[in-house]
Amino acid sequence: MTKVRLNLACTDYDRTRRLFDGNVGIDGCEVYPVAMSPEEAFHRSFKYQEFDVSELSMSSYMTQVSRAGSPFVAIPVFLSRMFRHSSIYIRRDKGIKNPADLKGKIVGIPEYQMTVGLWMRGILQDEYGVTPADIAWRTGGLEEGGRTPFVQLELPGGVEVKPIADSETLAGLLNEGKIDALLTARAPSCFGKNPAVQRLFPDYRTSEEAYFKKTGIFPIMHLVGIKKELVEKHPWLPVNVYNAFVKAKEWCYRDMEKVGHLFTTLPWPVDELERARALMGRDFWRYGVKENAPELEAMTRYAFEQGMTTRKLTTEDLFVKSTHELFKL
Repeated sequence: MTKVRLNLACTDYDRTRRLFDGNVGIDGCEVYPVAMSPEEAFHRSFKYQEFDVSELSMSSYMTQVSRAGSPFVAIPVFLSRMFRHSSIYIRRDKGIKNPADLKGKIVGIPEYQMTVGLWMRGILQDEYGVTPADIAWRTGGLEEGGRTPFVQLELPGGVEVKPIADSETLAGLLNEGKIDALLTARAPSCFGKNPAVQRLFPDYRTSEEAYFKKTGIFPIMHLVGIKKELVEKHPWLPVNVYNAFVKAKEWCYRDMEKVGHLFTTLPWPVDELERARALMGRDFWRYGVKENAPELEAMTRYAFEQGMTTRKLTTEDLFVKSTHELFKL
């Protein structure tokens, strides 16, 4: 049988590395992996569909599925997960001491629909009583002007979202005090340089661990999409791609567990692994639909409530049916 040629775009994470070095392959496929940042993969995949298999923003994918439809279909492989309490930066001189103080403030975000925003708006509302309409939102480039969103939104009434000028950046506006706070996946360049710029949650790990203990949720950021036309032509492809990512993650866990020599450039990575497992379970970086039911329920609810989807999506809307229940011995 002739193998299917696939190009694969994602970050060279420790959990994907074995796909890049060839130790793990995709059955029936000849794979050409291309390492790049998530932002570049999103831009090139959503806008130009350059790759057969790609890391995708979860929130942008949901928005596409709900509206015009997506050129990709997803499998429940979640390449990026991260607690995001650390992602809110504030001006200390704007009277912001706790989340409730964000009400009435001007808050920047690179793109309103980005997944970090989806999660933190949901968490602010659920845990602290701050709704998206309580904040005036400003969008634009974090460090470079002229950033435009991947998708167009129709937001609920009362939610104010305005772009900044192409000549401005969100990091610059925060540094100058022209916005009150900033919600961003990457730390702005002024953080650590301007003493007026601090995190809303300085001890964010404690806040994030408390959030997990309460909810059992480890926020999902990115998933894996496969071109719809390829899945229609090769219905076996989604499960084979899924299985390859699972195997690559298993290699990662085994490497992290080794104490004879360390794969991570940290002095106590094995202790950190054991600490994470004690709190979150042995396979804390879970793939699969059923395995991530709390996260997916929260994300689909947030996306609908925040106006990013026209209806509350189901897991059947989001993921290839064959990946919902896999064969087990």
